[in-house]
Amino acid sequence: MRRVVLIVLGLVWLFPTYLIVANAVRPAGDYDPSDAVKPPGSMGLFDNVSEAWSRTDVGATIGSTAIYSLVAPALAVLFGALAGYAIVVLRVRFGFLWFVVIFAGTVVPFQMLLVPLFVGYSKVSLYDNQMGLVLVHTAISVPLAALVMRNFFGSVAVSIFEAARLDGASTFRIFWRIYLPLSSAALAAVFILEFTYVWNDLLFGLTLAQSDNVRPVWAELSALTTDVYAGTPVPVALAAGLVVSLPTVVLFLATQRLFTRGLTLAQF
Repeated sequence: MRRVVLIVLGLVWLFPTYLIVANAVRPAGDYDPSDAVKPPGSMGLFDNVSEAWSRTDVGATIGSTAIYSLVAPALAVLFGALAGYAIVVLRVRFGFLWFVVIFAGTVVPFQMLLVPLFVGYSKVSLYDNQMGLVLVHTAISVPLAALVMRNFFGSVAVSIFEAARLDGASTFRIFWRIYLPLSSAALAAVFILEFTYVWNDLLFGLTLAQSDNVRPVWAELSALTTDVYAGTPVPVALAAGLVVSLPTVVLFLATQRLFTRGLTLAQF
């Protein structure tokens, strides 16, 4: 009975994915909302993708999206590791209070940040700037990295730090040469999570950028207004979204064991 329940729940969970894939590969002219559940009769995925690329400048935005998805999570995991190291290993004064301050940023809905960010970015010339998007994605990614690394460093024996100090190593050298390599799996797990989030970002991309070479890819794809009778055919938009989602899927499948091991070690 348990297996049956799990299979049913899995099918329910995967049903939206089936709808996306089935209608993305369906030829645009064959789409009918009443038949959306039926398997496609012929293959039209490549034609749909080609039409989506001709209607948008997705190619110009993929490079920017790759920069945001690689640089911002890398900086975030580094800053999060530094924060966790200072709070747990160095035992800075009011360490838990500092952690609460860092993690408090996740309590505020991101929608509340849009207007202040837009006004502030406009005043300091960060609006429609790649550096501006890297900064905001780094800032919102640090709390998760700090949480995971704080948990991980709490499980590392204090004697490792004490032995390194007796050998004359500086606090930063201990972090860089000992604690950072020890936490590579946990860092990789956080990086994968944050890479997926930044790659799929739409909210900040729409608000803080407008140029094709700055906007992330999902903000560009949002211009594909779908409609059954006018505008972009639904299969075209779904095919574009399916192809753009592939990097995150491939990354997760390629690093699945590392991802699981990292979160297990971090007791997340």
